[in-house]
Amino acid sequence: MHQLKHRADNGLEMSYFDLDDMPKAGEPLGAHRDDHYLFFVLGDGSASLMIDFHELHFSGNSIYYILPGQVHHRISNKVAGGWYVAVDTALVPTEYRDVFEGRLLLQQPVTLDEQQFEQADQLLRLLYGKFKESKDDTFQLPVTYSLVQAFIGVVANYYCKQNDDGTKAPRSAELARQFKTLLADNLITHKSPSFYAGLMNVTEGYLNEVLKKITGFSVSNLIMNEVMLEAKRLLFYSTLNVKEIAHTLGYQDHTYFSRLFKNNQGISPLEFRGKYLK
Repeated sequence: MHQLKHRADNGLEMSYFDLDDMPKAGEPLGAHRDDHYLFFVLGDGSASLMIDFHELHFSGNSIYYILPGQVHHRISNKVAGGWYVAVDTALVPTEYRDVFEGRLLLQQPVTLDEQQFEQADQLLRLLYGKFKESKDDTFQLPVTYSLVQAFIGVVANYYCKQNDDGTKAPRSAELARQFKTLLADNLITHKSPSFYAGLMNVTEGYLNEVLKKITGFSVSNLIMNEVMLEAKRLLFYSTLNVKEIAHTLGYQDHTYFSRLFKNNQGISPLEFRGKYLK
């Protein structure tokens, strides 16, 4: 877990990188996760990232964010030109965090039109200028934070527009966010769709209908996806054996957990660990 406080004393780190820039000394390229948000605004070229064991590809004029705790590493030999911004979670307003963290599936890059890209680029240039000013300058830090939140708000707005397809009424979106929160809090002890429907005071059928409209997946699929993601994180990041991982995830029968993992992922837990840690 890389902590922003070890690199920045004000909760913010940002830089501009040119096409074909070489990685800086000490830059983390292997799989890792951060305790902060990462935002990328890409202008030129192309790049790819592995996010929670999914490979994503980026082209020019696109924007993307990585959530705190998501496993990621760069796998592309070339880097697109653009901006990199690391932001402490405390600097991200709650309403924007709801947009970023409320998704039940892996977030996808947003392609910007010329006007949107120019807006984001100009805002980041203004932010970078203020960020580089002396910390002793009057109001330097509060103005910097105001610009950071303006940029984050712009990104949140782009993602809201990307997902506004007419199928997600406010009630549906709120139920989806509520389900994700409850799932994170109760995943280890409760894996039954009826349990979450009961907590939310809706029928299991209605919850299924809502989540399928938004994600294309049923409640049981989403629960299992979350179990598998956490299992893969533990296999990658921890030294726990399969039996210990099964118990950590709430499965007393580790052989059942191993069968479940293989049926879902196509390989056994040990094969997965060998594949990603070789």
